Amino acid sequence: MTPTESPAVSAQAIEAGPAIAATAPEDWLERLAAITETMREMSTHTDPQAMVAGYGRRVRQMMPSDRWISLSRRGLEFPKYRITRSSTWTETIDPWKQKELLPLLEGGLLGDLLYGDEPRIIDDITPLLSPDDPAFEYLNGFRSLMAVPHFDRGVGLNMVVTLRKEPGAWERDKFPERVWLSSLFGRATQNLVLSEELKRAYEIVDRELRVVADIQRSLLPKTLPKIPGVELATYYRTSQWAGGDYYDFFELPGGRWGFLIADVSGHGTPAAVMMAILHSLTHGHPGSPDPPSALLKHVNQRLASQYTAENEVFVTAFYGIYDPAKREFTYSCAGHNPPRLRKCSQGVVLSIEDVGGPPLGLFEDLEYAESKVTFSPGDILVLYTDGITEAMNGKSEQFTSDRLDGILAGCNMSASQIVDAIVAGISRFTDNLDPHDDQTLLVAKIS
Repeated sequence: MTPTESPAVSAQAIEAGPAIAATAPEDWLERLAAITETMREMSTHTDPQAMVAGYGRRVRQMMPSDRWISLSRRGLEFPKYRITRSSTWTETIDPWKQKELLPLLEGGLLGDLLYGDEPRIIDDITPLLSPDDPAFEYLNGFRSLMAVPHFDRGVGLNMVVTLRKEPGAWERDKFPERVWLSSLFGRATQNLVLSEELKRAYEIVDRELRVVADIQRSLLPKTLPKIPGVELATYYRTSQWAGGDYYDFFELPGGRWGFLIADVSGHGTPAAVMMAILHSLTHGHPGSPDPPSALLKHVNQRLASQYTAENEVFVTAFYGIYDPAKREFTYSCAGHNPPRLRKCSQGVVLSIEDVGGPPLGLFEDLEYAESKVTFSPGDILVLYTDGITEAMNGKSEQFTSDRLDGILAGCNMSASQIVDAIVAGISRFTDNLDPHDDQTLLVAKIS
């Protein structure tokens, strides 16, 4: 006869009686106070192992027993199961972190109870226990058994077995209450375990993203070039650990310098990967990246033919070459925000947008036009990505290029002071909200 067929384990054994009505008022008040304190303590725990220890201590005070055993069949096939805890153990084993140390058993009375998927009271296990039972050493010498499953997605994957030496020791009228309390605790423990697993997974991802961010920043210029008659300053901030903004400088023959700023569509790691590809393509241009239209054509052709056709990614870019000897700036644009040029001698801010073309990576075999502008001493050139002008405040209002132009009104500032003023202006406007997009600035002040 199996445990489920035993008269001592019949359905009547687990029917709830009028427990509250049959007990004195002070009895239920004491139990309520004990349960309340238990729940209060449980709510303070963040470590499942500590929570189990605290719960077990309090439950043993409320429900004395001679021995208890915890079982699990999580990740196992019938009839295998593990003993995860036992009051007989002298050393504490963390079942989530030291699974290899847990006894692995098959079948027997405990296996039948665990895979039976039902709460059980057995008044006397003696007739059901044989010396060859795999859990004989845990059960021998005891008579009364109470088994409470802990369900996960409708299946009793775990179970708590409590034993007494005398037969018929468990009160049936309190059994439903104990099943309820124990099951809720089991659910809370599993949720805490999942929370810990999620936290560990997040920490792993966080570490990897930090590495990605470090690698990405290593692709940016480590120092700003020294260009006669030009003072440079930059600012770079990603909306996540890594991002898709990119800026660079290229030293060219004749003392000329190339200024590049680009913005990969999207955010985060995918954009950072494409940014790294963009870095490789720009530095892999055959010969010097000159003129500007040639570099944009080269990058566009490689992106469209090999990288962006299948994933709908594109890159906006602005590339200009400055000749300090002539103060001449030749440029091409691929769908990027037009730079701002503060002509301090004239008291105006111009938008450099005489030429333009589609973003890089959308279409093959494109030609990009060029234009040029001549700078004067005191002029301020500001290259930026749309994360600057589209920075939003709590009302979903954008910073806009008008506010950017307003900050550029101060011609007596250095390049670094201009960068600081723009960043401070955005911070005030957004009330220090985290940016929803990457933000990059490249400021050049001509002397």
